[in-house]
Amino acid sequence: MPNTVKTLATKSSTPGKGLATTLFLLFVSLPISLPALAEIRLNDPIPINPDLKRGKLENGLTYYIQKNDTPRKKVELRLVVKAGSVLEDDDQQGLAHFTEHMAFNGSKHFKKHQLISYLQSIGVKFGADLNAYTSFDETVYILPIPTDKPAYLKTGFQVLADWAQGVEMKATDIDKERGIILEEARQGKGASDRMTRQLLPEVFNGSKYAERLPIGKEDIIRQFKHDALRRFYKDWYRPDLMAVVVIGDVQPDEAEKMVYKYFSGLKNPVPARARPEISIPKNTASKALVITDKEATNNLLMLRYPLEKQSPHHVIVDYRQDIVRGLYKAMLNRRLGALTEQAKPPFLGASAGSEPVVSGYDSFISTAMLSQAGIQPALDALMQEKNSVRQFGFTAAELDRAKKIEAREYESMFNERSKSNSASFAAEYIRNFLTNEPIPGIKNEYLYFKEFADGISLEEMNRFARQATPDDSVKLMFYVGSNKAGETIPSEADLLGMAAKAEQKPAEAKAEKVANASLMATPPLPGQIVSEKENKLLGLVEMTLSNGVKVTLKKTDFKNDQVLLSARRAGGMSLFPDADYYNTFYSNPVVWGMGMGKFSQKDLQETLAGKSANVRTSMDNYSESIGGASSSNDIETMLQLLYLRLTSPRKDEVMFQTLISAQKELARNTWARPEAIFSDAITTTIYKDHPRVSRLARVEDFDKISLDRSMEIYQSRYGSARDMHFIFVGSFELDKIKPLIATYLASLPNADIKTEYQDLQINPVQGVVKKDVYIGGEEKSTVVLSFNGPSTYSREENGRFHAMVDILNLKIIDVLREKQGLIYSGGMNGSFERIPQSRYSIDAELPCSPENVDKVIAALFAEIRKLQQSGPQVEDLNKVKQSWLKEHQQELRSNENWLNHLQNTVFYKTDAESILTVEKRIRAITPAQIKEAAQRYFNFQNYAQIVMYPEQKKASK
Repeated sequence: MPNTVKTLATKSSTPGKGLATTLFLLFVSLPISLPALAEIRLNDPIPINPDLKRGKLENGLTYYIQKNDTPRKKVELRLVVKAGSVLEDDDQQGLAHFTEHMAFNGSKHFKKHQLISYLQSIGVKFGADLNAYTSFDETVYILPIPTDKPAYLKTGFQVLADWAQGVEMKATDIDKERGIILEEARQGKGASDRMTRQLLPEVFNGSKYAERLPIGKEDIIRQFKHDALRRFYKDWYRPDLMAVVVIGDVQPDEAEKMVYKYFSGLKNPVPARARPEISIPKNTASKALVITDKEATNNLLMLRYPLEKQSPHHVIVDYRQDIVRGLYKAMLNRRLGALTEQAKPPFLGASAGSEPVVSGYDSFISTAMLSQAGIQPALDALMQEKNSVRQFGFTAAELDRAKKIEAREYESMFNERSKSNSASFAAEYIRNFLTNEPIPGIKNEYLYFKEFADGISLEEMNRFARQATPDDSVKLMFYVGSNKAGETIPSEADLLGMAAKAEQKPAEAKAEKVANASLMATPPLPGQIVSEKENKLLGLVEMTLSNGVKVTLKKTDFKNDQVLLSARRAGGMSLFPDADYYNTFYSNPVVWGMGMGKFSQKDLQETLAGKSANVRTSMDNYSESIGGASSSNDIETMLQLLYLRLTSPRKDEVMFQTLISAQKELARNTWARPEAIFSDAITTTIYKDHPRVSRLARVEDFDKISLDRSMEIYQSRYGSARDMHFIFVGSFELDKIKPLIATYLASLPNADIKTEYQDLQINPVQGVVKKDVYIGGEEKSTVVLSFNGPSTYSREENGRFHAMVDILNLKIIDVLREKQGLIYSGGMNGSFERIPQSRYSIDAELPCSPENVDKVIAALFAEIRKLQQSGPQVEDLNKVKQSWLKEHQQELRSNENWLNHLQNTVFYKTDAESILTVEKRIRAITPAQIKEAAQRYFNFQNYAQIVMYPEQKKASK
């Protein structure tokens, strides 16, 4: 359920074991040597990270400062305000979010448009870097700043200070921003929004949260008086409700001086409004709610048990209890996940456990995505698993596996503590300020886990399970789903009756199951490394194996505990006839879903508990690929998985039928979504009905898949390693990885198979093609414009092409959004295809109101024609270059980027050393070249225009 409005999308992750979130980290550990642990007294306060400098100014503003060198030459700045939509007065609904927007529309030191333009000029992208979001309880401003020059950081602090109390709120700017906010609201409309608005009053039990969605009310946004917005800013943007976060490549003492300089002068209003504590009443009786919508894409069942005040996290025993809580939740959800591998699973997927609802409140929530089996089996399974845990607890084997998995996560975080991204630390400290999440630092957290985990007995775990698992006396039940023809929709009384029936079924204890100790009883007979050479310039070791397989190794120190693997070979789906399209397209997920060797997917998860290793295979029209990742200690496990995946696919009729049934259900639901139907219309407009173009899946597609034929196709491609070239990048020791490569890669079979693709002749439509699509019940449209044509690829031309696209994205923000107010978000992307033919494609996607469709198209075409006639403004090209140069600095220290680069040079047979001349190529791009590129790639006699209109507009045409 969405409860946040963002100016543009952001993502973040956590470097420490966040107590309010569940961690799902991929890479794990190296051997660790730690000092002896001092005696831990459970009633001692949880310390703060010793690397962190936390303080408070006299005006009440809190600050967090930490030096962190990942990425280098960059600082993450945040302004956090404990003021969100729940603090709005009745005439201010939506104005917390509106205030956030106004921060980018002129302030004491930055005129309107000046701030974004300046930040772009130093390599900070609007949306991808510069961002903000508003939620129920807070507003957060996100500003990453390069530290190449001291002036950049000083300006960054000035920006934060202006956001805090220097936003101008000019009447003309307020009125102009109304349209952009309304476009944002329009863009968010749809089935999810409609159902959420029905759900919230029950979820929040009539409290103020139910009345204060961050996006607000449209009539208020259109008509509010300017002083209502200024009043919100004056009342709640004050230092005693603020925090400044400074994490990155900066000296803490210098950063602290700047905090004092720029923020000591902030004033609290006199008198200051008290920030109210918003309470949510507890439900005292069970209740059911049925919410349906014809555009709903899934049928969901949710059981929400009474809200509870969040547990305190003040002393170390609270932290220990949170470890117990995390183990409990992980084990319960593994049980639910295992049910999806049954012959007739009760649901497509499910989860359960205590979750934060809003600040200060948790609730135990069970959720299931329904299958064709319906509500009763899903409800039975949810309650059975919950009550089984409540009555009988977990098994010793389950607890042992959970501890191993959790230990690996902690070890991984400890190993990567010096390489964790600054933005991740910033997110953790924001949560500390807003919700008092403990921040002891990963070293302390790892030590606590090592100290406490072994002492958590099965008896204690099951005692906690009895206390933490709610009974069924009081609950809110929600059925949220589709009301289209053919659906069986329950009444509220039906839901309560089904719940009563499920409650009568006795719970059963789970049988103990011990996992296999290892993936392979004995390794394969090793092959040999027959040749080896070194590329000292790039730090590569290149090898040829006795079976003809080639390997490139790049050892790095970018991460302490990450090893990545990749291989790609020509061929792919092009080698199979049209009649085999579905068997080929789904061969990888079919084979993957059945496990490998003697292991089902569930068996694999149990056997791999405590290890971090995975391998995936994939196939596109013209190639097949292998990808993998592991911790430094688990490279052998990754290679065992690869060997088994290629040589021992597992056939399981039950799992195959389960997979097909699930995919049918997902496909059936997907076609209810207007955006999905529009996406399919785009494909058919540009590529007609070409049988090899990937389309939106239909239910009947899955009747065309044969288990035997899919496995045959898979084995025909992956059963031979001929012409495979494996790339390894990461933290490994050469003398240790080489014997593993000889054992698991040099021993792979290499039968003679075709390793060239065939041209499928997938060509876009020619000429000007226009199509209007009428779908959906909301008053919103989307414009898609697609330019395609032949091209001549070179690295230099690729740079000019993408610079042209990025310059137009600047204009989309500056002109279509900021100056004309036609859109909230949208943009353009471009790509070169090098096989089977050299072609380019440029696609623009611009959501807008139906009445603005023609204006949006005209405005974009006008900017393209300006570029063709006059070329770019020098400052726009420099903004793009500066952003690319910053990105390249970071990419040079990225395992993922090196893996991708090396794989591309192998597949396309190009020069790997070109990565060293990227900066030179960026700087060489000229305005004249961009002008020529625009003339070359935008042909107004050859493009496709596809527009989505609301369904009701069709009648008026």
